[in-house]
Amino acid sequence: MGTGIKGAAMLAAGFALVMASAQPGYAQDFYRGKTITFIVGASPGGSLDNYSRLIARHLARHVPGSPTVIVQNMPGAGSLVAANYLYNVAPPDGLTIGAFAAAVVLQQVMGDQSAKLDGRKFGWIASPMTYHSICVVSRETGIRTIEDWRAAKRPPNFGGMGPGAGPSDTPRILAAAIGVPLKLVEGYGGGATVRLALERGEIDGYCGSWQDVRSVWRDQIRDGKFVVVIQASVNPHPDLRDVPLALQYAKSEEAKQLLAVNDTVHGLEFVYATPPNTPKERLQSLRTAFTQALRSPELAAEAEKAGLEIDPVDGGTIEEKLAALYGLPASTISKLKEVFVKEKK
Repeated sequence: MGTGIKGAAMLAAGFALVMASAQPGYAQDFYRGKTITFIVGASPGGSLDNYSRLIARHLARHVPGSPTVIVQNMPGAGSLVAANYLYNVAPPDGLTIGAFAAAVVLQQVMGDQSAKLDGRKFGWIASPMTYHSICVVSRETGIRTIEDWRAAKRPPNFGGMGPGAGPSDTPRILAAAIGVPLKLVEGYGGGATVRLALERGEIDGYCGSWQDVRSVWRDQIRDGKFVVVIQASVNPHPDLRDVPLALQYAKSEEAKQLLAVNDTVHGLEFVYATPPNTPKERLQSLRTAFTQALRSPELAAEAEKAGLEIDPVDGGTIEEKLAALYGLPASTISKLKEVFVKEKK
């Protein structure tokens, strides 16, 4: 009987240890005195970097144990360099958080050999906001409506960075899905650089987020210097009731699917994740900390001053949306490859 009692006690102690590992106190013991590093797949000064530094300044007090949080930039290939590093190199210990474009997952789904990752295996934490894709043209083009655009004698020049970036992907998708004429001028260093090119008259149009456009071009939009001609997102934005959805002009199921895929990856736009196989309790601690930080009044006040909109998307939703890309029909994937590779040659 003594042996039985001793065995039961040992079993109970083991069970208690397992349960303790899933509790906040366990995470607190782990993170105390440690450093969390953000690996940001963009250069300093851009939207992704600005969001990352904002979150980093507020995250520590919401993580059990109050660790130090630092930011390291790792730009390259539309943030694919950072995503590959997170997937293949960074240790899965809950101390490294990657910040990169959700579109890198689509690149891998399409068979891009440089995307050495599987989007279903990251530990998705959060996205700071939902982006609403729109396209803007200069009034100098004479384009005021989608009908004007379709009838344009000269295809307007749109600026972009390269496949995987919204300013490049969205024009390509619109040209394929609804037949608008355009010429894509790529090689710009970031969204801010493309917007500057439009201001200088180097290009005729820009596709990006309404949030960014509203923030930097409020006066130009009001005065008619720049015209929001179409919404590329699947759902309308309340600010843009008079601007049509591209979906209204999609005549086939394939066209609608292309628009939906673009909305998935560029609606999320910037995502935060841990390497595959990060312990579940640490991933959950980070998810909770992100949620609390992004909804805190202190972060909200700083975000408002910086012109950064906050509308968090939780890790579970990101996981579901990006996993769905792996279930796309082969015909859709083939069309996506055709769209994105065609102008890259």
